[in-house]
Amino acid sequence: MIDFKTCNEEELWKYVAVELKKKGIDTILVGGAVVAIYTDGLYQSGDLDFVLGSMFTKGLEEAMNSLGFVKKSRHYIHPECSHLFVEFPGSIPLGIGEDTSIEPEEIEEGGVIIKIYSPTDCVKDRLATYIHFKDRDGLDQAIMVTDKCDINFESVKNWCENEGRPDIFEELIELIKKKK
Repeated sequence: MIDFKTCNEEELWKYVAVELKKKGIDTILVGGAVVAIYTDGLYQSGDLDFVLGSMFTKGLEEAMNSLGFVKKSRHYIHPECSHLFVEFPGSIPLGIGEDTSIEPEEIEEGGVIIKIYSPTDCVKDRLATYIHFKDRDGLDQAIMVTDKCDINFESVKNWCENEGRPDIFEELIELIKKKK
């Protein structure tokens, strides 16, 4: 069981993803909560964004209610978990910028396979925030993930080029070098 009052993003992700999967609802964790997980809590997101594994998912609200969550607007809130909430911003295909060929990592938790962006895709996702929303926090979060995880930098470079922003990859690499 989970302690909703003190849980972090990783604990809440695993709990919600496993319980939904048991009810036949496949999810992929994306967004800032992935940064929180890959940086061991150095970054805290405040929310968990799940992409649904099918656009035909049924029974989500009932399943979330059975876990103690209540829907308020687009958020699912647990009365004992005031520091985190859950959102379902979309369904597959999973995409980062123009790239819709994203394959999430599969993690086994309690005999159940749950899904999350890979560290490399997490970096791309945060760079997409920087590119498309001019949000410097996205770049900073990408750097935080590169500090803690093995990243396929060639894949990130190619992604930036395909987004028409090879300069962002160069900026990322320069900032990483400055930190060392």
